[in-house]
Amino acid sequence: MKTLIPYLSVLFFTFTCTPADAEEDKSTLEELDTFWKIVSKSVREGDFEDYKGTCHKNGVLVSGSSQKCQPLTQALAGWKQGLDDTKAGLMQASVTFRFSQRLHDTTTAHETGIFLYTTVGAEGNQTTAYIHFEALLIRQGIWKTMMEYQKGPATVQEWAALDTP
Repeated sequence: MKTLIPYLSVLFFTFTCTPADAEEDKSTLEELDTFWKIVSKSVREGDFEDYKGTCHKNGVLVSGSSQKCQPLTQALAGWKQGLDDTKAGLMQASVTFRFSQRLHDTTTAHETGIFLYTTVGAEGNQTTAYIHFEALLIRQGIWKTMMEYQKGPATVQEWAALDTP
């Protein structure tokens, strides 16, 4: 029996790591990258409806800095004015993402990394925040955020150490 184990391992590896799996993995990562591009674009353009469309109706926001959690619908209501101001040209906003870990299958994903959120007010005052985050996503036709955990501040050095998608 001991002599069969290496052969069975090779057989298992052969059937679980096929090119179809690699293609499926690549396709899923491309979809997830597209999801984050939609989030970034909706923030940059101040498109509340598009941003809301990236969130599951039963999603949850967890905030490490305020030590609370709330439904994403409630968080969205609080973020709406900033998105509306961006759309109206009263401010500029942007968000970009870098990842330290990306776990997924074809219907679920757990993304860990840092996002950089920048705003520029009408007077030209810029604010920049680097935030460690985790996001739990599900795909039901399209990807949606089920849980966003904004863990806390990150440093520029931590940001620079991560690859861009």
